[in-house]
Amino acid sequence: MKKLALCLALTSSVALVACQQPTTQEAAPVALETSEQRFSYGMAYNMGERMASESLEIDAAAFSLGLADALSGAESKLTPEEVAAEMQAFQERMQAEQMAQAEAAASANVAEAAAFFADNGTRDGVMVTESGLQYEVVTQGDGVSPKPSDTVEVHYRGTLLDGSEFDSSYSRGEPVKFRLDQVIAGWTEGLQLMQVGSNYTFYIPAELAYGAGGAGDVIGPNAALKFEVELLGVEAAE
Repeated sequence: MKKLALCLALTSSVALVACQQPTTQEAAPVALETSEQRFSYGMAYNMGERMASESLEIDAAAFSLGLADALSGAESKLTPEEVAAEMQAFQERMQAEQMAQAEAAASANVAEAAAFFADNGTRDGVMVTESGLQYEVVTQGDGVSPKPSDTVEVHYRGTLLDGSEFDSSYSRGEPVKFRLDQVIAGWTEGLQLMQVGSNYTFYIPAELAYGAGGAGDVIGPNAALKFEVELLGVEAAE
């Protein structure tokens, strides 16, 4: 809903714009000499940049006309009901567009993951569990293995299948601790296979990760994930 939020934000900020120039194609050029002129131009330019970055479909002439009418106190050429109807229609279009994009991304991620796991599971050294989790041992430790109720300390790096990094304790410069049964299923299962001192790589299907909902702006719907995980310590549950 970024486009809708932007549209509403721009609407609420119109009263701040101190520009009441004519909106015809033949309007005289503005010199931008006074502070008021420069502020007005800068405000309008920033608004335009935000619209362009969000690919917001705006009729510049109609937008300028509405802005000028509002600032001059002229009567609106649309009734409040007509404005509300257009805003509602805009919201519905944006929702439909976003839903279609999400469905397309989900389908693409399913196909990508299916091809990846079919190939990756045949590589030497890659193990496949009954749930569909795939992993390979980089370094095998000799410490204890955690139970689901234990707290583990790990270093990790998470990427998408295309190699895009979305999270890393290494980048932050410190490991993390968490209770093992309070993370995604792929981690809960995978870390129980490890012993302290081990370094594994996990290939986690979407159903063992964030599923059809994805997570944030980076992990899309039905996205499979890759994690490089180093198990540093285990604190047994009391």
